[in-house]
Amino acid sequence: MHMKHILPILTLTTLAAAASAQAAAPAGLNYNRVGLGYNTDTKGYSLSATAVLGSSNFWVGASTTIGGSGTSNGADSVAIGYLFANAIAGADATVSIASNEAYTIGLRKALGNNLEAAASVGRNSADNTVWTAELGYNVSKQIQLAVGYTDTQGSAGTTDITVRYNF
Repeated sequence: MHMKHILPILTLTTLAAAASAQAAAPAGLNYNRVGLGYNTDTKGYSLSATAVLGSSNFWVGASTTIGGSGTSNGADSVAIGYLFANAIAGADATVSIASNEAYTIGLRKALGNNLEAAASVGRNSADNTVWTAELGYNVSKQIQLAVGYTDTQGSAGTTDITVRYNF
């Protein structure tokens, strides 16, 4: 999938989610959001969006990478997942499948004082295991700043700084 295809997908996902969010806003952590990330290791950027489908627990997402060193430029992905709200010790659990046979299981929890933590493990299209951990700070109801670390089997770990807009 090329950049010219991913931007319309991100736009449609955002618009569909905004319409459905007005009908039934999900309780707890917000999964209707768009983000701009910066990878401190590759010096590249990423765009991402996720949205819950109506009042269901299904969500869709899309992401792409822009610039940076290495082969990460233009790594586009679309995903569909399911959210298990408040599943484990007050944390939300998610499962997803993405393009190119990528799979992920994740946990996300509000820690209080506008902080939240997320962690996931998955398999990417190259059959590598991918671990991620992230700490986010909600500046407001709409804006979140996050720092995350990703460790991919066979590659050096990377750090991302992301700003997200919740809608």
